[in-house]
Amino acid sequence: MRPALIGDIGGTNARLALVTPGGVTPHDIINLPCADYPGVIDAIQDYLERVGATGDNAPMEACLAFACPVHAERVKMTNNHWDFMKSDVQQTLNLSLFKVINDFTAQALGVPHVDTDNLVEVQAGMAQSHSTRLVIGPGTGLGVAGVFPGQHAWIPLPTEGGHVTFAPTDTTERALLDVFLQRYQRVSVERILCGQGLLELYQAHCELNEQTPSCTTPAEVTQAANQGDPTATATLLRFLKILGDVCGDATLTMGARGGVYLCGGILPRLLEWLPKSELRDSFVNKGRMGAYNADIPVWIVTHPWTGLLGAAEALHNEEVF
Repeated sequence: MRPALIGDIGGTNARLALVTPGGVTPHDIINLPCADYPGVIDAIQDYLERVGATGDNAPMEACLAFACPVHAERVKMTNNHWDFMKSDVQQTLNLSLFKVINDFTAQALGVPHVDTDNLVEVQAGMAQSHSTRLVIGPGTGLGVAGVFPGQHAWIPLPTEGGHVTFAPTDTTERALLDVFLQRYQRVSVERILCGQGLLELYQAHCELNEQTPSCTTPAEVTQAANQGDPTATATLLRFLKILGDVCGDATLTMGARGGVYLCGGILPRLLEWLPKSELRDSFVNKGRMGAYNADIPVWIVTHPWTGLLGAAEALHNEEVF
């Protein structure tokens, strides 16, 4: 049986793998920098050569998840230069089945396949078995999706919830918003809750403090906070607090009584900061609906390939087109 091709492709990296049709366990996983390739076809062809999946062993089925809207025939990535027609990919790679899904749809479909060893509890609670689960997380952007247990298969609920308007909740955040508005006409939550957003949030803190920024990358902000820098520390704690606000709002909007799963590449590196942060408090601080959110379990997903699990799930899931 020929393997199927699955992929989880973000703004920076393309994670590609093979899977046995009908299974969800990826193998031959390789992470390719998107900047190294003119487009998705070039990256896939290089990957298939590397793992020996060519000729009679070439995949005839594929499901690829992309960090951008994917509803149209043309897919233009939001945070890198890749731009392609779905039909061109299918024809060039000679695929009998080709599915293209949003990257956070893949995260959502992957979450039910993540074992408890790859979940870090943020808030205890009682998940309702037949309810929506919220999947949300900062990375190159801010992904937001849901997943619902249908009668025969998991039903994904794709959204562009990362692009809702940022709503400050105190005087500090109103001042920070004013700084962001000097750069942007509109400030979405994704402007803040992503890798670049962490850096710009730090720069905004520096402007309010009338100090010259010493960090030039998101990783340097985290490193400075770990070393005790007060501005970087305030930035990191504010980032997590705002994330809690946004997760709490999205939970109410989606009615996510099935639990909240925080995904993405940033949060697993910030686990030590969770007890010091207001993430959980701001998640619950929803006035009359505080008790509603307080009963819902919240986890950080540390599985490195959740998107690939979701792409494998989507391959033959009839709820995913």
